[in-house]
Amino acid sequence: MAQMRVVLLILVALLVLATPASGHRSDWTVTQNIGAGDTLSGTFQWTVTKTTSTTMSSVSFRVDGTKRCRDATSPWTCALDTRTLTNGQHTFSVLATAQDGHTTRDSDAATVSNASSQPPSSSSDPVIAGAGDIAKDANDGEPTARLLDQINPTVVYTTGDNVYPDGTLAQYNAYYHPSWGRHKAKTKPTPGNHEYHTSGAAGYFAYFPVPAYYSYNLGSWHLIALNSEISVSAGSVQEQWLRNDLAATTKPCILAYWHKPRFSSGSIHGSKSSMGPLWNALYARRADVVLNGHEHVYERFAKQNPSGQADPQGIRQFTVGTGGASHYGFSTPLPTSEVRNGNTFGVLKLTLHANGYDWQFVPVAGATFTDRGGSTCN
Repeated sequence: MAQMRVVLLILVALLVLATPASGHRSDWTVTQNIGAGDTLSGTFQWTVTKTTSTTMSSVSFRVDGTKRCRDATSPWTCALDTRTLTNGQHTFSVLATAQDGHTTRDSDAATVSNASSQPPSSSSDPVIAGAGDIAKDANDGEPTARLLDQINPTVVYTTGDNVYPDGTLAQYNAYYHPSWGRHKAKTKPTPGNHEYHTSGAAGYFAYFPVPAYYSYNLGSWHLIALNSEISVSAGSVQEQWLRNDLAATTKPCILAYWHKPRFSSGSIHGSKSSMGPLWNALYARRADVVLNGHEHVYERFAKQNPSGQADPQGIRQFTVGTGGASHYGFSTPLPTSEVRNGNTFGVLKLTLHANGYDWQFVPVAGATFTDRGGSTCN
């Protein structure tokens, strides 16, 4: 009998040692001061009440599955400006992390109505606008360039294949410069595969005196212009630069853009798995938006992870190959594809708020397709 007790004690000790120091504990809970059916307005003081004996180190406050605040000091609170939410129903929940790394289960989610109206955008909020796949002749880029004239964004971005067929300096001067060229002083470009029809994209770099890849800040946002036409493999110089750049930024919101899309429902090029290392690095840093071209369509995706699965903490990708060169079509839509259009030229305008963004696809004169919405940063 004594030997059996010793064996049992050893087994219990082994089980304790094998228990991970972090993970989910469904018996640890917290409650919040929001109940189902509540109506919120203005700035709401969101709090939680501890209902477990463990010592909690932080609490994440979530709206519709997306973290809005994190508090590491008791009493745990979040000052939520409900005007940043669309009017209507939203689901609020909280998740606590203990000092040993375990997490509670989510509090019982409360679905409530928001009675606030959206605050007006600050006049200081930066605006970016652009597209890719722009000009095969001197006329192609003019209709979308006129949109840039009207929007007058803080920055014009390009998502590659800015000029065809070979991206030579002569083609830039003859086809791109008469239209989009009038916004050159505030353009932050990226190259596409057609730029690299000329060795080393010499025409592109002669027209745009920019590095092969680079980053810059606008307000609360960190923007990264990458190059899909040189190595992006894990461990490559560019991929390591990206990881270091992401680690160094203190901005709460992150947007990256380049030419070839990781995900695409397009019928010509489709998804490019080779872009995966860029997505992995951006996802690990909780980036918010990716912009691409290459496929001559407009396509908006739901937030997703690097495997293409819907993820409320993931990255939203826009394909904006609508600058004016030509139109492509679609194959079977990917599961996370939300909006698609293959017959409208236009630009994608993004207004970059302190903790979120609004998007609007602006069509050329005479076209009717558009797409608009907004989101908070991860």
